[in-house]
Amino acid sequence: MGNILVIDDERPIRRTLSEILEFEKYKVDQAEDGEQGLKMAQENEYDVILCDIKMPKMDGLEVLEKLQDLKYDPAVVMISGHGTIDTAVDALKKGAFDYIPKPPDLNRLLVTVRNAIDKNNLVEETKVLKKKLNKVKSANIIGESTAIKNVIDVIDKVAATDARVLITGGNGSGKELVARQIHEKSQRSKGSLIEVNCAAIPSELIESELFGHEKGAFTSAHKQRKGNFENASGGTLFLDEIGDMSLSAQAKVLRALQENKITRVGGEKEIKVDVRVIAATNKDLKSEISNGNFREDLYHRLSVIVIQNPSLNDRKEDIPLLTDFFTKQICAEHSVAIKTVNKRALIELQKINWTGNIREFRNVMERLIILCGNEITATDVISFAQPLSQS
Repeated sequence: MGNILVIDDERPIRRTLSEILEFEKYKVDQAEDGEQGLKMAQENEYDVILCDIKMPKMDGLEVLEKLQDLKYDPAVVMISGHGTIDTAVDALKKGAFDYIPKPPDLNRLLVTVRNAIDKNNLVEETKVLKKKLNKVKSANIIGESTAIKNVIDVIDKVAATDARVLITGGNGSGKELVARQIHEKSQRSKGSLIEVNCAAIPSELIESELFGHEKGAFTSAHKQRKGNFENASGGTLFLDEIGDMSLSAQAKVLRALQENKITRVGGEKEIKVDVRVIAATNKDLKSEISNGNFREDLYHRLSVIVIQNPSLNDRKEDIPLLTDFFTKQICAEHSVAIKTVNKRALIELQKINWTGNIREFRNVMERLIILCGNEITATDVISFAQPLSQS
């Protein structure tokens, strides 16, 4: 069910906690002081660590700080018979999962342990789902139109180099897929492709996200954290919606591209990075430069190769191929038999003004597959291509 370490200098407490937890089928180890507990935590992996605060040799708060440097991330629950509200707040600020006073309420203790293990399980499940999602995202670019063939031709030429690429195009046009294709066809394909949506990260956090931070750099910086530039070293960093990045972050990105070095927030040490940067935007960066919202020198650093991703309206001859691809994919996702789309339905799909590009098209296909019969007709497309409230 889970591995637990109990660190407490009082033998009766250790024995009582161990007996209760073992009765609940947990595997429990014991340590009689902070030094021994820290050593055991370094040599083994625990889901939860119960740690007393007042102990000889090394107190619990010091143990808590040193546990932040482990290669894994156990949930640490502090327990104490001498604590105050200030002590509890201090422990939580330093990264403790919870604080329980002595003598511990056994029901609360068990609930806390279960919650801690559930949290760890959710983190692991999220990692697995992200890996599965990455596999789904690795699909080839679908299309045989002249516009999309031109994009694929540029990808094939640029992928083998380390040249920086700027991908432009409307929302939902598949800029992320172009970046993935460049990475997968490059010599860096065995390295990581780290994706950063610059528009989704608050301006006050973007620098920490990109460059990492040192412990104590700001209030919630409980431990040292590597940023995306470091995590992508040896691979590719994809900066999506870079037109929304703050000017201060732009300046630091420019320096990183010029010198291949970064400095973590709150740090002084320069760290070398080996990263290929691919950027994407739905904005006209030249207009953003004129309006003072984007650095011209950064634009020139990023735009060694510019790929203009076509809108779906510029490649409507690809709609039959896209229809076949998404029909198979969506039917598999919903565990339904493959549906057919007749020729007149394809003609109706090609008449639509696809302002949301491929993203909008996929949504419409999913709606048709869910709401329609085994054969999707022109009438179905006319009825359901628009959101239901507008149809």
